[in-house]
Order: sequence, then C-alpha cells, then structure tokens
Amino acid sequence: MYNLRRLEVLRELKHRGTLAAVASALSYSPSAVSQQLTLLESEVGAPLLEREGRGVRLTPQAEILVARTENALRELERAEAEIGASLREVTGTIRVAAFQTAMLALLPAALTWLREHHPGVRAEATQAEPDTSLPGLLARDFDLVLDETFPGHARPARASGFEQHLLGEDPMRLATREPVASLVELADRPWVMEPPGTPARAWATGVCHAAGFAPDVAYVSADMLVHARLAERGHAAAFLPDMLWCDRAPALVLDGSAGHTRTVLATVRAGAGEHPLVRTFLAAVRHALDGLPAARGA
Repeated sequence: MYNLRRLEVLRELKHRGTLAAVASALSYSPSAVSQQLTLLESEVGAPLLEREGRGVRLTPQAEILVARTENALRELERAEAEIGASLREVTGTIRVAAFQTAMLALLPAALTWLREHHPGVRAEATQAEPDTSLPGLLARDFDLVLDETFPGHARPARASGFEQHLLGEDPMRLATREPVASLVELADRPWVMEPPGTPARAWATGVCHAAGFAPDVAYVSADMLVHARLAERGHAAAFLPDMLWCDRAPALVLDGSAGHTRTVLATVRAGAGEHPLVRTFLAAVRHALDGLPAARGA
C-alpha cells in the first residue's frame, strides 16, 4: 500500500506547482519534499515527475495517484464529519477565508455568536478574495470560503471537490453624492470600480454598457471603503453593497431601484458540509446576516 503522507506531498505539488511552495506549505525543507517524492516513485515503480523548463510536471501515472488521493481524502473528511457529529460538544478550529465586506459585516457578529453558543469553537479568519481563497480551499489552507457572485457573472463550474451553501442576497446600490434621475446621467462622470478581471468589475461595466455607455473608470481599488470615500467626496460614482453599511449610515445617495444584488455563498470541500464545525460556522454566519440593519436608500 502506498504511503498516504507521500501521496499528500504529490497532491500538494499538483495544486501548488513548485517544490518550494510545497515545502513552505508543509513546513518541510525542499530536499525533504524531493526525498518524499523519490521514495514514492520507488513504491510506485514508475516516474512521477518530468522536467518542464525550470520546473516539473506530473506524469500520467502521477495524475492517477493524485485523483485517487483526492477521493481518499474526501472519504476521510466524511469520516471526520461523522465522528464529529457523534460527539456532544462541538469543538475545534475552523479556518475561514472571506471577502472584505463579509469580514466587516459578518465575521464580528458571527464570532460573538460562536463565543456565546459554542465556546469550544475557534474560528481563524483571513481576508482574501475568492480568486485566491478558493484555490486555497482546494489546497486545504482553508476549511470554508465566504464567496460572492454577480448576476450573469457566475464563476466557472469547478471540480466536484467543492460544494456550495447559499447564504443570502446582498443589494448592490448606485452610490453618488447627489441624486441622479438615471444611470445614463453618469456617462461622463468618473467611476471607481474593482480591478479588471474580477467578477465585480465585469458586472459593473456590464450594467453601464446596458445603459448605453462605457464607464470612465478613473479609480481602481479592491477596497470597498475606498469606493465609499471617493463617492462620498463627490469624486466618483460607484456600486456599493448594503453590507458595507453594517455599522454606519452612508453619507451619500444610494439608489437600489434597479434591484441589483450579489449572492453570498459559503464554499467547502465535498464531504465537509456535514462536519459539525462547518455547520456551526454556517449557523453563525446566517445569524450575522439576519442581524444586519435594514437596507437603506431608494
């Protein structure tokens, strides 16, 4: 039988791409990673790596092993969930990644709920956008990712190694310093939007194109607080989520008459959705969502 730990090293190489990245993730030295892979090749009796430029790539035999290792890890994750469910108290650590406004609006209330109802649960949270956090979920850097999707710009279907849990809808409102009668009035005004290539940017520019103009994106930031500040000072128009106003009133005009929303999701690895830690954290996030203040604006 092949050594599972060595199989996990090979799997890490598949997802992280370099021996140095694997060594960093596993707290190994690069030479120890190479040694583990060499021993695994001896067990398998076939080459697992091929040189490609300055790096390496997996052979077809290695790809077979990685696919089977993923299946084995999913079964172990299901076993862990079943064992956890058999225990009376929910305890342990869950590692979460969340986009910015979820960190601002949802995480503090979720942590308070956990402290009051499940003091044995420790949540470790990292602010990261989905394009970074979802690969980290697959690589097992995180156990749960709070994700966002926009109408018409859903992320491409991913491997069956993920499962998603719908949490709710968050209105996206047009934000300006002064009221406007229609979106087209902003055709010649500067805008602040998220970086190119992000679903939020694609959605926002699509809304403007549908209104008949290409937005003048003068300011680019992934920080929604920057968007709000520029809009409040009259330097730019923006689309802002309601979750941004979880603890303060906006000093600008918010127009939600178009009915735009984004969807808030939780993504976990397949087989982990029934784990008590995951279920408990999802309950905490849903409690936080339910406690958000009522939507403001038109």
